[in-house]
Amino acid sequence: MGFVPATIAATEYRRTVRTVVGDRTKLLLSVGILLVALGPMMAVGLLLLPVAGEALAAGPVEPIAGFTVADVVTGGVAMAWIGLVAFATIRVVTTVADLDEPALVLTATPIRTLVVGLVGSELLAFGTWLLPVSLLLSGAFAYGTGTIWPVLVAPATVAVLFLSAFPVGFALGVGIRHLITVYEPIARYRTPILVLVGAAYFGSIALGWFDQVTGVLFDLLDGTPLGWPGHLLLAGLPNVTFSMPHAVAGVVGSVALAALAIVVGTRLAAVHWRSDPFREDEDERVVAEHAGESRLASLLEPGLSQPVRTVAVTALRRTKRAPIRLLYVAYPLFMAAFFVQEIARAGTIPSYIAVLTCLYVVWGAGAFVSLNPLGDLGPALPAVLTSTVSGRQVVAGRIVASALVAVPVAVVVSLAVGLVSPLSLERVAMLVPATAVGAVAAPALAVGIGSLFPRFGSVTISSNREAVMPSKSAFVTYTLALVIPIGAFGIIYTDAADPVASVATSLVAMAPVVTFTIPGAAVLALAWVALLVGLAGPALSAGYAVRTFDGYVR
Repeated sequence: MGFVPATIAATEYRRTVRTVVGDRTKLLLSVGILLVALGPMMAVGLLLLPVAGEALAAGPVEPIAGFTVADVVTGGVAMAWIGLVAFATIRVVTTVADLDEPALVLTATPIRTLVVGLVGSELLAFGTWLLPVSLLLSGAFAYGTGTIWPVLVAPATVAVLFLSAFPVGFALGVGIRHLITVYEPIARYRTPILVLVGAAYFGSIALGWFDQVTGVLFDLLDGTPLGWPGHLLLAGLPNVTFSMPHAVAGVVGSVALAALAIVVGTRLAAVHWRSDPFREDEDERVVAEHAGESRLASLLEPGLSQPVRTVAVTALRRTKRAPIRLLYVAYPLFMAAFFVQEIARAGTIPSYIAVLTCLYVVWGAGAFVSLNPLGDLGPALPAVLTSTVSGRQVVAGRIVASALVAVPVAVVVSLAVGLVSPLSLERVAMLVPATAVGAVAAPALAVGIGSLFPRFGSVTISSNREAVMPSKSAFVTYTLALVIPIGAFGIIYTDAADPVASVATSLVAMAPVVTFTIPGAAVLALAWVALLVGLAGPALSAGYAVRTFDGYVR
């Protein structure tokens, strides 16, 4: 890597680090993801690898299920390479290939130099945490074998995989990004295509298909050139036969593949970065937007005043134009894979999942457009505050905007999951209206909490994309304000005060000093208080939002 590519790599790496470290929320989220993704693997590895090292040092290990140690290592290396390519491809599609100020960058730097620099920055970013992990795990294995060789060959193997995987990922990523942003037949429908791809991915994990495909690929790839770099790793293991020609061929092949991928990636990047992205006809889009807004305004006209209709339509328009602001609403959906697995196992939707689904719809109704009523106005805030529109009209417009979307979704979803689940028809008849009412009450609750904790500045979504989103305080407070009353209702409805009191007493008993018994009557009383406050919360919150808007001074 020459001086200019190295400078580009170091600069992009610093930007990536600053993006993560400079945002505490993103830093905590990244740490949490690493703990969830790597924590179990690290714990199991640190416990079992020393034992495996001792067993291997004691003598040759017999094949297990028909797989020798060499098969496991080479197949695992091949699967690791595919995983690295997949991660690199996703990074390129979403971030790396989206240049800041492309006109300036492309006129100042040759494209090949830029490609090498960007690939180098990704190598640094992934190597920052993958190489230490490989050192830690190989050290645990080396402790069991009593030799230092695993610690030496493991980072070398990771480096060889990096050398080819990231250039290949760049070439694939640029090609995919060109298709979904420039090539009109695909770019026009990229949103539904990406949604289908995401649904297929998470669905395959939840239904167990991902594991089956992984097993098949492992069987197919353990003896192929993709697994040859694994012979480098085998060279550091005692009592295991490795192939030196395959190890050398793995290194040479990785270098050759990296060079070829850089050439292909440079050609594709030149085509992509010099092409105009696909855009729908602006006049047609504006006409369609105005027609849709006119129909919506006409639909609201009989029962709502002009200011309320304007606030509602504007809120929906802003959300439609910048849907990335709703990214946080989709966060809980990443946990849906576990529920899909349970549904596939049971062959139906369990009752508790049906109820949780309805609660998510209610929660999402409030988080939709009502959780940052002041910050969402952006530069228009002074004009709105000094206009004739009142706080009551602004709050009503926000609630109407949320209800227009959330209530139909609440009815359809609650009815669907209720009928498919084992819930009786009587309980489904209670669940549907309760979800619909919650879809109206939740925005009323959210608008006051959002007024109490507004956020006016934008937050960084990726390295080059920002959006105004609700504050963390509003997000957490709103979630607790919904969860606590709902939990209290569950305690009262299921007569669970005594079991909850027993659990709470057991938890208190774990403290070294405090020891007392929590009576069930106290839990029941607190549940009633929380429920009553929760029922009054939407009206009180909406009233607070009205007063805040009418008297707001920034």
